[in-house]
Amino acid sequence: MSNPSIVILEGARRTPRADILVDNKEAGLFARFTTTQLGGFAIGATLEATKLDKRLIGHCVMGMAQHSHRDSIYGAKGMAFRGGLDQTVPALTVARICGSGAEAVAVGAEIILAGMRHDAERPFMVVGGAESMQYPFTLYGQRGKKVGEAVQKYGPIDAKSLPPGTFLQDMLLMSLYDPSAKMAMANTAEELGRRYGITRDQADQFGLRSHQLAKKARDAGAFTEETVPVVVESGDEKLTVKHDTHILEDASLAKMGRLPPAFEPGGIVTAGNASAVVDGAGAMIIGREDDAKKHGAKPLARIAGMGVAACAPEIMGWGPVPSTKRALAAAGISGSAIDHVELNEAFAPQALAVIKDFEGMGIAPEKVNPLGGAIALGHPLGATGAILTLTCAYALRRDKKRYGLVTMCIGGGQGISLVLEAM
Repeated sequence: MSNPSIVILEGARRTPRADILVDNKEAGLFARFTTTQLGGFAIGATLEATKLDKRLIGHCVMGMAQHSHRDSIYGAKGMAFRGGLDQTVPALTVARICGSGAEAVAVGAEIILAGMRHDAERPFMVVGGAESMQYPFTLYGQRGKKVGEAVQKYGPIDAKSLPPGTFLQDMLLMSLYDPSAKMAMANTAEELGRRYGITRDQADQFGLRSHQLAKKARDAGAFTEETVPVVVESGDEKLTVKHDTHILEDASLAKMGRLPPAFEPGGIVTAGNASAVVDGAGAMIIGREDDAKKHGAKPLARIAGMGVAACAPEIMGWGPVPSTKRALAAAGISGSAIDHVELNEAFAPQALAVIKDFEGMGIAPEKVNPLGGAIALGHPLGATGAILTLTCAYALRRDKKRYGLVTMCIGGGQGISLVLEAM
């Protein structure tokens, strides 16, 4: 074909990102939804908005970091089913932890370009990611043991019948500890803070910036086009969730400064300058530029370059630096050509360390997260890469800019980056 470029079609959509808890006390607004349900919302909204004949969808690739519900094992296939894709559309779940949503975009593009598994009769692909962060408490060591009067093999367990001393582990907290680094994810950010000389005040200033910019963007309607409202039913009541829920209306440096270190004595990472724990999903349709033209589909952005890289696990947050160098090289551009950056704010010191090195690559700090970031908006692990991709694509078009960068660090010591070019 004359133009093999992979494009993202107009109509990409995401759900709002909702805190896993309301006021840190009650179940979050999306607590009743599984990861596959959230992914289904995003896929269904994308199919409706894109207005492409669904019979042209040949594959579905979705990111998901953790099996958090009983139907999570079905992953992308469950999301495809819930999103309204035909039963004949195969689906692949990919997991690159925090980069899973971006990895889904990359894998989808590579399947099309490689051609070996590409369906030429159905040349487009749904890609994205979803994550319910309502991770379960897990019971270990009881399978096959007598519980009560019976041998427990499958199904629910009556907690009252468990032997004394049995305990549960919180999979959310357990998953955030990296045995190769011998520390939790937040402590890797503290390590980067030490290496780059980042202070608590700088971290709080960055957290405040995130909330202020996110609030400004939300109030200006910057997220409206990309977001599909989600209706939550509770008894006879219905609540429509239209916006990301974690943005603080009255954030201040004084309030940030009163929060204690959350992960180590004397540390600089707090609840105010770390990414919010939220549920959410995002999806888009991709395909060859020639196929988009052939079928009358409107491209939103072109995937100009991709890069993935690894680093030491104890500084996992630095991963976007080497992965971005690879993506820029693949796109054939320098850092100074980048007009808009969506950098996942896992933790303020991590993001600040990356931004320092980005500046040395020609990427201006003010171009990074002008719409706020995960500190204010949240980080639903398997969904974040997809959400940031579509946010970046819409921002490029809205601001009439050319090149955008989507990048994030990945637990275990990795980074992933995508370079987008506005159409």
